[in-house]
Amino acid sequence: MKSTLDSKNLPILLPVLAFSLVLMIWELMVRVGCWSTDVFPEPLRVIISMGELISDGTLFKHVISSLFRVTIGFYLAIALGIPLGMLLGRREIVKHLFNPVIQFLRPISPLAWIPLSMLWFGIGDKPAVFLIFLSSFFPLVVSTTAAVISINPVFFQVAANFNFNRLEVITKIIIPAILPSIFTALRISLGIAWLVVVAAEMIAVKSGLGYLILDSRNALRMDYVIDGMIVIGAIGLFIDFFMKRLGRIDSVFWASATR
Repeated sequence: MKSTLDSKNLPILLPVLAFSLVLMIWELMVRVGCWSTDVFPEPLRVIISMGELISDGTLFKHVISSLFRVTIGFYLAIALGIPLGMLLGRREIVKHLFNPVIQFLRPISPLAWIPLSMLWFGIGDKPAVFLIFLSSFFPLVVSTTAAVISINPVFFQVAANFNFNRLEVITKIIIPAILPSIFTALRISLGIAWLVVVAAEMIAVKSGLGYLILDSRNALRMDYVIDGMIVIGAIGLFIDFFMKRLGRIDSVFWASATR
């Protein structure tokens, strides 16, 4: 009974232990290091400054701005990338036509588009949303295409024998087959999008966690900089956990819906 209880608590205890160890190392580095506390603040000061950002609403405002941009850009990438990937996976002529262009553009870092995005869209949410869209679009297209190509052709032959229409082929054959690969791609793409929005906000906007970090650095408030980094990591951890849970729920839903 004790071993069973310990095994259940292990997924919680180990991360707590790991983060506690990080805090101890951080405190030790501050005490024995050669940096000033203004450059490398101690954990207690960072916690106090986090309370300041929360109490005056500054942190909430920047978090909402970043999440808004990620949500819009990511949804646009899903709306365009997944259908295009399905089309590329099912139509050879479309794949041969567009795949070389996609493979050419895919390795280009989204950050390389920052100068063009600022010229095209100006200053504000639009360039950041555009960069997030780019960062998510290509991984989704490539992953969806590969997942559709890997579907067993027998499934489509059976669908043809039962006179499935195009919508039934998509909902009963393609989507259930590619769902695990798609959710893996969504997790990866959303993580990349969260990285890109921080970088974009350091250049093209006046709000968001990236802007908070840059503005705090300019004001020599390194405690606020670390606060911003902590919030970015915490939100990224939550997003990954949420996508993992959502993937399990959707897999069960589509499996039961297609029976």
